Amino acid sequence: MKTLKREEIDEKYKWKLEHIFKNLDEWEKAREKSQELVEELNAKKDSIFDSPASLLSFLKLTDDFDLIFGKVASYAHLKGDENTKDSKPQELKQKLQSIGRSYSVLYSVFKTSLLSLEEEKVESFFKEEKGLLFYKKFIDELFRSKPHTLSPEEEFIMAQASRLNSAGKTYNAFTNADLVFPTVKDEKGEEIQLTQSNYTKLMESKDRSVRENVFQEFYSVFKQYENTLAATFSGSLEKDTFYSQIRKYNSSLERSLFADNVPLEVYNNLIKTVENNVPLMEKYLELRKKMLGVDELHMYDLYTPLVNLDMEIPYEEAFETVKKALAVFGDEYILELEETYNGGWIDVYPNVGKRSGAYKSGTYGVRPYILLNHKDNLNSMFTLCHELGHSQHSVYSQANNPMLYAQYSIFTAEVASTVNEVLLMRYLLENTNDKKMKQYLLTYFIEQFKSTLFRQTMFASFEQITHEKAENGQPLTAEILSDIYYNLNKKYYGDAVVHDEEIAMEWSRIPHFYNAFYVYKYATGFSAAISLSKQILEEGEPAVERYLNFLKSGGRDYPIELLKGAGVDMSTTQPIEDALEVFGGLIEELESLI
Repeated sequence: MKTLKREEIDEKYKWKLEHIFKNLDEWEKAREKSQELVEELNAKKDSIFDSPASLLSFLKLTDDFDLIFGKVASYAHLKGDENTKDSKPQELKQKLQSIGRSYSVLYSVFKTSLLSLEEEKVESFFKEEKGLLFYKKFIDELFRSKPHTLSPEEEFIMAQASRLNSAGKTYNAFTNADLVFPTVKDEKGEEIQLTQSNYTKLMESKDRSVRENVFQEFYSVFKQYENTLAATFSGSLEKDTFYSQIRKYNSSLERSLFADNVPLEVYNNLIKTVENNVPLMEKYLELRKKMLGVDELHMYDLYTPLVNLDMEIPYEEAFETVKKALAVFGDEYILELEETYNGGWIDVYPNVGKRSGAYKSGTYGVRPYILLNHKDNLNSMFTLCHELGHSQHSVYSQANNPMLYAQYSIFTAEVASTVNEVLLMRYLLENTNDKKMKQYLLTYFIEQFKSTLFRQTMFASFEQITHEKAENGQPLTAEILSDIYYNLNKKYYGDAVVHDEEIAMEWSRIPHFYNAFYVYKYATGFSAAISLSKQILEEGEPAVERYLNFLKSGGRDYPIELLKGAGVDMSTTQPIEDALEVFGGLIEELESLI
């Protein structure tokens, strides 16, 4: 299907950025106001802690700045994603860069100056100026980081040193721009250029010889540059180790978990529990082998669909289905969904130059926007449902919290989106009697467990092992990294699959590894969502109320505590065990339909 130009798409399928600013003149006035606020803050920076009143005045000004700057930055970002080839939004972003940098410097001065004070003095400020009590949680959280904060002079040096964090940039430039892949033959026997972007699609081919060839050719390129890729990854590990040691953390993992106050056992419990349940993965892979009709299951057989079913689901129908699936949350929730759908908050279809993928984005004081590239299929319906989950989380959080405490952690963000997806899946399964449709839905759901719970946990284990070796000064050559990864692959996929030697190089194509200890949140969020959705469907109103209160809580507390209130204790293995139990049940259900 031909991709339309933006002006050719019906207005009802485009978001309306005039909800933020009616025109560029209005945007420019807000930008100028944010510049004035930075200058006003700069004038106050040497007298912030002269008195309780001066501290309160400074903090209120930062709130004013955050509110206005959030809107101008959000507008420029969203405008740019409408058409990445349009230079005008880039000009808007450039106008904001110096303002953003100036504010970052001011915030750094504020934080280091605050932490140089005795806590007793700050406590006395709270007693003298009651208006400061609003900021107490925020300030207490800053003081929690005091043991890991350096002197102002040292912090300045560390800020300058951050410019040297080039490992991730080098990796991205090398793998995205410089790696050249060979041509391969597709199912029709035609030569096509293999790229990172079409690799996954080709691995879904029904032709096994195509999959095998693509798999081998793809990883041969990474193998060719394994020493360079090992050097960039080792550089990233050394950076993590350096910052962790300088800031007096026991490990890079501890430093990563600190911001969300996540106990170390949450990370370790995830790995241990998933590894103890590898027989479930083996059972699924044996079933996959049977459904594909192959004697041996190889790594290049893991992505091809088990059930082929073409479903055309127009956008309007997709939304109505999502709405029915989420009706359990009550009338208010559905009204909010309809406002997002009808009010010009979703950019639905692809257009020439539009950013690919999907996301929820926004800023405080404005309903979240959703970018889609809807293709009228099942995947697109689940994407819509997923992003609406993120949107509803922000809608409820903003409605029930001031700006300072409305922002929630990524640890909890994926929970809201995944709960929506699980409820949609359950709704679809319950409302079809078509055997093939059920097979299709079950394999779709099971694959989410494979890719999110097992695979992301395997990644998390790889990160933990490699960081520990780096912290102990052990060398991490390409051979060592590949051995670690290959052995983990064997551990997590078990004996039901042939572990082709090429898979040992997979570590070198995962960009998330340059953002340390991030991927485990996908697995914990998925487990929490499976547990919560099960409670919602089985308990009804009490579980729904707990869940909606969780959405309303925003960033009022640490993620683990917020999830406990919703009914899931991630400091135990129970949610992961519950999710794995569901996984096992889905495999049995699929098996019964074959």
